[in-house]
Amino acid sequence: MDGDPAVESELDSFSLNFPLPYRVAFIVVLAAWGWGANLHYLYSLKIDVPTLIRYPGRTSPHQPPHHLSTYRLATVLSTVYAFSLVIFWIFTHRNPALVLAWDWLPLTYLVALLALFLFPFKNLSTTGRSRFLHTLKRVSIGGIAEAKDGKFGDILLADVLTSYAKVFGDLYVALCMFCSTNGSATARPDRNCGGTVIVPLIMATPSLIRLRQCLIEYGRVRRAPSKESGWGGQHLANALKYSTAFPVIIFSTLQRNWSPSAGMYRAWVVACMVNSFYSFYWDVTKDWDLTLFSSSRERNAHDHPFGLRRILYIGPPAIYYGVIMLDLLLRFTWSLKLSPHLDHLTDFESSIFVIEFLEVFRRWVWIFFRIETEWIRNQNMGLGVDDILLGDYYRDEEDD
Repeated sequence: MDGDPAVESELDSFSLNFPLPYRVAFIVVLAAWGWGANLHYLYSLKIDVPTLIRYPGRTSPHQPPHHLSTYRLATVLSTVYAFSLVIFWIFTHRNPALVLAWDWLPLTYLVALLALFLFPFKNLSTTGRSRFLHTLKRVSIGGIAEAKDGKFGDILLADVLTSYAKVFGDLYVALCMFCSTNGSATARPDRNCGGTVIVPLIMATPSLIRLRQCLIEYGRVRRAPSKESGWGGQHLANALKYSTAFPVIIFSTLQRNWSPSAGMYRAWVVACMVNSFYSFYWDVTKDWDLTLFSSSRERNAHDHPFGLRRILYIGPPAIYYGVIMLDLLLRFTWSLKLSPHLDHLTDFESSIFVIEFLEVFRRWVWIFFRIETEWIRNQNMGLGVDDILLGDYYRDEEDD
């Protein structure tokens, strides 16, 4: 069984079938399919995502839509992944000794995964991968493009990276175990391998990236000759939101590596609550431009469903209400640790994987509504006006 690591040190059944490197690779491959689905559905709604992220358009009607190119890449990644995993199962037969000995096989897939992105291959679009790597290189140090050069795409990618923070930590743990003396990347994950300093830093890096981007945007607003866009307060507020992730990481690390105390536990709970509520508020109010947390006068100033907005591309109001509730619930998955009956479940390897998956799923849903919001803003103000976080904008009835 997937037992408690505190009392069961040998390989659990979940790790025997699905070792840590394959879990990391699974979520990465899932991201390719998820982005393809984002592009596909938004394309069906006539929302031009490539224009929003300043991605080169198709030069010929014979070229496939962007989502089909993404699906093609995802299919290649999935095929190689499935082949590697099946070979691993065939050669290990759930034998713990063989699972430990064949740890190089899933790592080989990770190397192949990296090669598929870094090197051009025939019949696979190189433009998209080159653009992705170029953007990743820029945002990896907290950089952000100008609005005309694809700033919105930089923000999207950096926000996605924050949801992969734990996945990046797991990748380091797997590599750390592989490089350790008598270690194995497919053993029960030793989260103390680099867990005191390096893993927390890795997990904090995506939030640091977005924090720096927000400060850069604030500086741009302050240097702008025209102050019509305001003084940049929303960028500082956004930076503050990302900074609330750091106390959560610090207190989690202290509890895991030092003797936990009641005061430290309460500090961790408060830090989690502040981060979750702040992030949820920002998702709804700023990222999606919904009026749920606006004053009653602001909500009643426009003819739209309660707490939403006038223009709804993605579906009926019920979908928006459901997504708001889903976002709230998934922002608080950490609260399972507060239950005396469920707290140990979060230490199981299968539970850790499910929580990581749910955060990636939450981000995937978030992308639909974040892109829809940016599209509405640009339709109201003219393409290119995304240099600051805009407020709630509504078209007049005759514009619909």
